[in-house]
Amino acid sequence: MNKKDKQTPAAETPDYEAIAQQLAEENATKDAQIAELTNDLQRTRADFENFRRNKDAQQLQYGDAVKFATVQKILPLIDDIDRAIAANPDTLAPLAKNLEKTMSSLNLTKIPSDAGVEFDPELHEAITVEGDGDKELVAETLRAGYYYEGGVIRTAMVKVAKQ
Repeated sequence: MNKKDKQTPAAETPDYEAIAQQLAEENATKDAQIAELTNDLQRTRADFENFRRNKDAQQLQYGDAVKFATVQKILPLIDDIDRAIAANPDTLAPLAKNLEKTMSSLNLTKIPSDAGVEFDPELHEAITVEGDGDKELVAETLRAGYYYEGGVIRTAMVKVAKQ
């Protein structure tokens, strides 16, 4: 055997430094991809959470809008029941109590508009005004007004007397 046979040719000798450099570059590329995918996942998760929160808020708004519309539609029925109770107070007293309880459960309350209450244009709609004084008072209620969940859903229709 001669010396040439014992030596490994240069082409067959692995270049460990080049391999290490290549692996380091691949690792850096993979780490960058992992970081990018992790960021994408975090953004997607945050977008989904925002979507879910917005959807829940919209459902609450839709539910409130449906309740509001329903209460508005039953106000004429409540007016009819009030007139019936006023015409027959003795026989319909249990109905009056039941109506009050139901209105309370719906967060529906009457706007004060009895005779002598001071006129408030935000709560009362004046149909007629009689007298010539400075102080405006409700003389008669023609149609009850209501608060719904703290806000005015319908103003009271009243006659006003100036004193």
